[in-house]
Amino acid sequence: MSGITYDYMEKYLRELIPTHTGILKDLEEFALENGTPIVQKETAKFLELMITMNRPKKILELGTAIGYSAILMNKASFGLSEITTIERDEAMIELAKANIEKYKLQDKITILKGDCLEVLGNLQGEYDMIFMDAGKGHYNHFLPHCLRLLKKEGVLIADNVLFRGMVASKELVKRRKITIVKRMRSYLELVSNNDELITSVIPMGDGISITVKKNTVM
Repeated sequence: MSGITYDYMEKYLRELIPTHTGILKDLEEFALENGTPIVQKETAKFLELMITMNRPKKILELGTAIGYSAILMNKASFGLSEITTIERDEAMIELAKANIEKYKLQDKITILKGDCLEVLGNLQGEYDMIFMDAGKGHYNHFLPHCLRLLKKEGVLIADNVLFRGMVASKELVKRRKITIVKRMRSYLELVSNNDELITSVIPMGDGISITVKKNTVM
């Protein structure tokens, strides 16, 4: 059990989701064989849904890994979204570049190398959607930059916000994870108590929060 939902729920919900084919299936198999973390199956489907609903033209991703979620978002937008993704791990960057180039997506997906906080501090412009999936203990630090870059009525999606259930239950917290849990709770409190935002947290995968930047303050 993930700590978020019961095993039988996860099994049933995942069985409802059609299996990917082509590039996404190849990347999923690579990730499984090499122990490389990518978004969970239900989280991937949720990203596809949000992109289909919102049709974002510009997407910012924090945490590239092997390029799986960036490529998934590209496919969900039928190649119409411009995606910028940030990664600091050299090995992951090389893998992601190879995957992106293999499928000729380099004109649609741009990788920015570096620490997320530093790169975010230097970014300008506006994004229709931001997907946060890097540095679990730094979401609260990323937030001010993300809100500056997110356009009005833009969507900020953050993965792993319940972090194996530890964020919601003190009984599950492991000592070595206390700092991450405290910072993730801080993040959720920040996005939940800001009058300029509306946030919902879904107990799906490892926990997903969806934050919309209001056009006007209610």
